[in-house]
Amino acid sequence: MSNKPYIRLDKDNAAVLLVDHQTGLLSLVRDIDPDKFKNNVLALADMAEYFQLPTILTTSFETGPNGPLVPELKAQFPDAPYIARPGQINAWDNEDFVQAVKATGKKQLIVAGVVTEVCVAFPVLSALAEGFEVFVIADASGTFNPMTQQAAWSRMEQAGAQLMTWFGAACELHRDWRNDIEGLGTLFSNHIPDYRNLIHSYTTLTAAK
Repeated sequence: MSNKPYIRLDKDNAAVLLVDHQTGLLSLVRDIDPDKFKNNVLALADMAEYFQLPTILTTSFETGPNGPLVPELKAQFPDAPYIARPGQINAWDNEDFVQAVKATGKKQLIVAGVVTEVCVAFPVLSALAEGFEVFVIADASGTFNPMTQQAAWSRMEQAGAQLMTWFGAACELHRDWRNDIEGLGTLFSNHIPDYRNLIHSYTTLTAAK
């Protein structure tokens, strides 16, 4: 049993790292349905935008088989730091990437990428070693199969990373529904069909009052 204290996400102290969500690498993801995976990645991106979190994009050897960054991410964050690594497998081995992370001034890193045991795990372990608090968005990170997924999750958790979903991260960042109902409700509705029904029911009832 762990006796570690509850460290929760703070929207004023968090940055988002989207690591190697590249068109070639996405074809390797088999531990989650491809359509659901893409939806989760875009939901995480919308979450970062909604909470105005500094966001850093990076790719690995995109002129090779890994392919270019998913175009939706590039379009959503046109002004974000975008580090196209020439060859480093571990993003933390790239000086420009590390400088971009440290330039945010944030101590909490929300990380997702492809593939989980390499493109996510390596920079996560490196960031933990440098004293960052790291939160891995499990459902926006993908790999070959459940076995490699579990091996990666176990390695990161043992090093101190917290595994979350994009929905859980969004709720923890938001803290209180009184901060905003419509905005967060729209974000959830855009990516969770059942939540769209919930919000529709809510808006119908409130409009009738």
